[in-house]
Amino acid sequence: MKKKWILLLLITISFTNLAAQDALYPNTFPLGDVRITAGPFKHACDLNVKVLLQYDTDRLLAPFLREAGLPKKAETYGNWEKDGLDGHIGGHYLSALAIHYAATGNQECKKRMDYMVSEFARVQQANDDGSICGFPNSKKFAEEIRKGNVGIVWNYWVAWYNMHKTYAGLRDAWLYGKNEKAKKIFLKFCDWGVDVISNLDDRQMERMLDNEFGGMNEVYADAWQMTGNPKYLDTAKRFSHKQIFDSMTRRIDNLDNKHANTQVPKAVGYQRVAELNSKTASDYNEFMTAAEFFWETVVFHRSLSLGGNSRGEHFPEAGKCSDYMHERQGPESCNTNNMLKLTEGLFRIHPKVEYADFYERALYNHILSTQHPEHGGYVYFTPACPSHYRVYSAPGEAMWCCVGTGMENHGKYGQFIYTHDTVDNALYVNLFIPSELNWKEKKIKIVQETDFPNEEGTTLTVNPSKATQFKLLIRYPSWVEQGKMQVVCDGVDYAKNAQPGSYIAIDRQWSKGDVVEIKTPMTVRIEELPNVPNAISIMRGPILLGARTGTENMPGLIAGDGRWEHIAHGSLVSLFDVPYIIGERSDILNKLNRMKPVEGKSFSFTVPGLFTQGKYKNLILEPFYGIHDSRYMMYWLSMPEPAFREYKQAVEAEENGRMILDKRTVDMVSSGEQQPESDHAMKTQDSHRGVHAGEAWRDARNGGYFEYTLTTKGNENLSLMVRYWGAESGSRSFDILVDGQTIATENIVGKWKKDLFCNVEYNIPATLLKSKDKITVRFQSKSDTTAGGIFAVRLLVPESTVTDK
Repeated sequence: MKKKWILLLLITISFTNLAAQDALYPNTFPLGDVRITAGPFKHACDLNVKVLLQYDTDRLLAPFLREAGLPKKAETYGNWEKDGLDGHIGGHYLSALAIHYAATGNQECKKRMDYMVSEFARVQQANDDGSICGFPNSKKFAEEIRKGNVGIVWNYWVAWYNMHKTYAGLRDAWLYGKNEKAKKIFLKFCDWGVDVISNLDDRQMERMLDNEFGGMNEVYADAWQMTGNPKYLDTAKRFSHKQIFDSMTRRIDNLDNKHANTQVPKAVGYQRVAELNSKTASDYNEFMTAAEFFWETVVFHRSLSLGGNSRGEHFPEAGKCSDYMHERQGPESCNTNNMLKLTEGLFRIHPKVEYADFYERALYNHILSTQHPEHGGYVYFTPACPSHYRVYSAPGEAMWCCVGTGMENHGKYGQFIYTHDTVDNALYVNLFIPSELNWKEKKIKIVQETDFPNEEGTTLTVNPSKATQFKLLIRYPSWVEQGKMQVVCDGVDYAKNAQPGSYIAIDRQWSKGDVVEIKTPMTVRIEELPNVPNAISIMRGPILLGARTGTENMPGLIAGDGRWEHIAHGSLVSLFDVPYIIGERSDILNKLNRMKPVEGKSFSFTVPGLFTQGKYKNLILEPFYGIHDSRYMMYWLSMPEPAFREYKQAVEAEENGRMILDKRTVDMVSSGEQQPESDHAMKTQDSHRGVHAGEAWRDARNGGYFEYTLTTKGNENLSLMVRYWGAESGSRSFDILVDGQTIATENIVGKWKKDLFCNVEYNIPATLLKSKDKITVRFQSKSDTTAGGIFAVRLLVPESTVTDK
């Protein structure tokens, strides 16, 4: 006990003497000590402050006041903030205010941050148990968990995930915003969480963690770092979720078909536990291996060229990666937000260039691209399918998860430009972004001047208050060819014998005005879509090149508050109606190496002879991060002419059928997948889900059921399409009901006798559709049978009404 309190005292003293950010995240600089001075990242941060200040703080706080029994000062926002995820944006917003106050010094951000903290204190006091929850019936949730009824999590829209945003917001108000009251509220809220799960055994805990819980392990690891109290570290480990953790520790990739952003925050927590836990601890290697292997498998095997991952919010298995070329719901912005957190954390432990290279890729090509450069709206999905587009949020309307992370993203651009190593007396230059660093500990200022990526290099000016010895470490990116990088100081090229993927060291005594000139020549390369070698992207240096293909038929470009308006619902375009690239790879690269700059347009090129279709011959390649309000190309179908002819002949009929089905679809649910089912107000009894042949399914057993609410968009002539597996066994006779009326009784055993998916259409009587915007579709099992498995449900208009077949 005496040793424990000595540890607590030492931690308290160290936190008093260090800036909160450096104390919690060693070897990083406080955001306020790094100022971005020019370029797209500065523009994005400044614009984001303006967007943040358009939100009404009292409306964001309303769900918390309601749950605490306090009078609301304003009505809650709509969209996800009134559909069960009430309060999640409030936590994100608090983080964003703190981050942007630290990054810019904006006093209105600080004022709002302090106000939110004081209101959370009032909520916590009113609750009298330490809790601060915004989701409906939150007290009932805690009561049931305390009793061991962990199945209650499925009656809520990811309650622990929701709470994690509030935990993180309070931590960030202290971490970035220097609000000491926030720390006290945060720790009291942590104590509440410890108490709520204290009676759960390991089996109950694991059952509860099958439901998305955000980064609860991360925030409890932070609480342990802030206090030294071992109960917080124990709780962080309890929130590990062994189904994922145990596989990662054995370096087994079990991520196929799993909801991607449910998994990434778990790995962030594994890294935090490893980073803060003693290297002599018995489980240090397990947590470190879990975090590292997760990063490796996602970055090297599951990420696209823009640095993002997932389609339909899930990690596809290898054989399903071609879905990216057909799927509206491409990489989700939240995933990349969390992958950058994981990357930062792993770099703090092992400062490898591969971490910085990925960070740069994801920062430029995904995160920067998810903010509209004029109105500042945020993006949820970035489709990789050819010639599609993205939709953007509007303040106070769209309240998606990616709005929350979007609020935070654009204030953190200065967080990883520079890091330091106190033990090695070293400064790392990780990113080439115009900025000024105030290294207060050393009394040194560093100025970085560049127009990167338009300029292939950067210049550093070192200004110590007096002559100072330290090691300057400059990243040699993997995208610069061997022997091509230059790092020159006082006439000496320190990169002369360096290798790509390393840090170039200049260890010397620095004087005021010393200059380092850095050259980073870029080359063009081709990258294949993971597991799909005939789909390629074009990279120049770290920058993904895309192309605009038109602005026709882009409904919902700025989303309202509709439940599904985060998806770009405009028509898909066939693979054979978009630009594609024909030829051998060597010939394609030769053409790309002869690309011509477009006059008056930075980092933009035409490539003579690359695109042979008439209307695309003069297509312009430009940074993907700058493409907005347009349909675009990210990946290109590419193969030699004979192979292309064969491919087209083999798949064109299937592709045309896919296009027609898409045009006929009024609404659909991917059964067994978390977000689509939540979006469609699913209700269940004795229902189960799983995955088969790369697709999720749901069934109901022994008199149980499951049902969805689907929108008709006013159509009164619709059919119901249900997707089944063609070789089911057992007893699978069930009823299909629309608004309580049976429209079909189905038995799918022995019906097709083939190992393929089978789609069946059922007519919906017009009387069940008349004057309705929505209908409820139920799959009802009998007392001794199973309903399903059901893989997907669609409402379809007749094919004859699809004009462009």
